[in-house]
Amino acid sequence: MAIGVLSLLGFQLVDSAFIARLGTRPLAAQSFTFPLSFLIIGIQVGMGIAIAALISRALGAGEHERARRLGSLVLLMGTAVIALLAIVLWLVQTPIYTLLGADEGTRALIRAYWAPQLLAAWLGALVYFGYSLFRAHGNTGFPGSMMVLTSVLNLVLDPLLIFGIGSWPGMGLPGAAWATVVAFAVGLSLIAWRLKGRAWLAASGLGDELAGSSRAFAGVACPAMVSQLMPPLAAMLAVSVVARLGDSAVAAWGLASRLETVSLMVVLALTMSLPPWLGRCYGAGDWPQVKRLMSLALKVVVVWQLLLGVSLSLAAPWVAQVLAGNPEVRAELALLIRFLLPSYAALGVCMLVVSAGNALGWPLRAMVMSAVRLFVCYLPCLWLGVTLFGGMLGLGLGAALGNLLAGIVAFGLLQRILSRPKRCSARKANGQATGA
Repeated sequence: MAIGVLSLLGFQLVDSAFIARLGTRPLAAQSFTFPLSFLIIGIQVGMGIAIAALISRALGAGEHERARRLGSLVLLMGTAVIALLAIVLWLVQTPIYTLLGADEGTRALIRAYWAPQLLAAWLGALVYFGYSLFRAHGNTGFPGSMMVLTSVLNLVLDPLLIFGIGSWPGMGLPGAAWATVVAFAVGLSLIAWRLKGRAWLAASGLGDELAGSSRAFAGVACPAMVSQLMPPLAAMLAVSVVARLGDSAVAAWGLASRLETVSLMVVLALTMSLPPWLGRCYGAGDWPQVKRLMSLALKVVVVWQLLLGVSLSLAAPWVAQVLAGNPEVRAELALLIRFLLPSYAALGVCMLVVSAGNALGWPLRAMVMSAVRLFVCYLPCLWLGVTLFGGMLGLGLGAALGNLLAGIVAFGLLQRILSRPKRCSARKANGQATGA
């Protein structure tokens, strides 16, 4: 899954690197779309979390028929929900991008890019739901290999569709979105082919299952989706602040956002592969195994992110030179890298705790943790950094401090989650003693 996530997020970073060669304004136009793209991703990830949690719990409890019905239901619901969201985002694009600070010239570039990008987002969501189904059944190899395949295909198509070949001039910024459309369409076809030979879906009993499981699904999916929707909202607020600093600042912030997701590849892989395992342990009541898994995952996240963050911080000028063509954008990106990358060790702890909370039956606590990270730690520290230091230096310092505080708070919450069985046992013992 780490290899698959690296390839998937890597092609998004490659998209931005290719687009940077078109100029600062096209890169800024793409950066303005990130918050709304993350909105779609937030919905699909929230539903994917519910898919993995409910199906893995059903399998852990030996309810295989119910697991098949749940698989069919969530695929059908996910297809409809993401399609509706894409239509709404197309209709409201002008007021939203105007509110974010995009001028008329930038909005014209966004308009040509946004239609194929929404199609790519819808296809990507369907692919992600397919991945969630495989992960819920303990198969992470196929999703990982498919991520690599679609990423390589996108990488090959990007320069051809963006810059053209021979006498064909290419499509410019929209070419990046069309390359992603083709890559995800191929991936979706292969997922459908692989599902044919597996008894993971059901065609009967869906109505009764919907009536019986809708509350449980909503109990996991709704808090998870709210948790996933908070980052796009925070990103919109952050972009609206960065937009006041000019197109180069928006472009640098957008590249830093892409680099953030790539650098968190191990964390994202764990948030995808660990919850089904935790869900099965939860269904079987095996809390000692839950504690061992979480302890190991936290150690991996902290050590890996610190090593990677410090290394990239030392190499910040060279990394920025590879990703950005404009000298001003390169300087601002290098500054952000130095401050942000090491702080992702604490951010990774927070992301892991939120993911575990959803799998272990505490979705509301996970949602609150997401809110605290963004609106109590991240955005206030961002504002404080800009107020005290100004410019990109303040943004970098504020974001790094916000990530650090969020990691500390999340670790405290995890201790409460893992002590839950002990507290329940103590209450039960006290109740028996009182009755005696």
